[in-house]
Amino acid sequence: MQTQIKEILAYKGGTVHRVSPSNTVAEAIQVMNDLRIGATVVMEGERLVGMFTERDVLTRVVPAGRDAARTLVGEVMSTDLLVIKPTLTVEEAMQVVTEKKRRHLPVMDGGRLVGLISIGDLTRWLVREHENEIETLLEYIGGPQPHH
Repeated sequence: MQTQIKEILAYKGGTVHRVSPSNTVAEAIQVMNDLRIGATVVMEGERLVGMFTERDVLTRVVPAGRDAARTLVGEVMSTDLLVIKPTLTVEEAMQVVTEKKRRHLPVMDGGRLVGLISIGDLTRWLVREHENEIETLLEYIGGPQPHH
């Protein structure tokens, strides 16, 4: 069975942390640090307008000597968004992050943002699936195995 992204969202929860293009970079960084996340979506009302990531800080804020307290997220956010549907499979999403070199993928259902999937979410899901498969195979081969 091919797991769909909507199953990961159901497991991890659909909460998506967001900032506005009118927030300062300092405010967005504070949110990201407080939540220990590497990216956040940028929303104008219910419309996805960008992503703001650690990489944006390192490529557009710091080298340009911009003041994080005075620079607006809208001035330095990534706008070349790549979004996925909740029906995409985990394997397909892994292919997207690998080929397109994206660490975070907003998940859109119709015109509505329903979640954000990171490469870490995908990796954790695959590892868990593989652990379950291994356990099933070991039980099949030699009976229940002790847990470590």
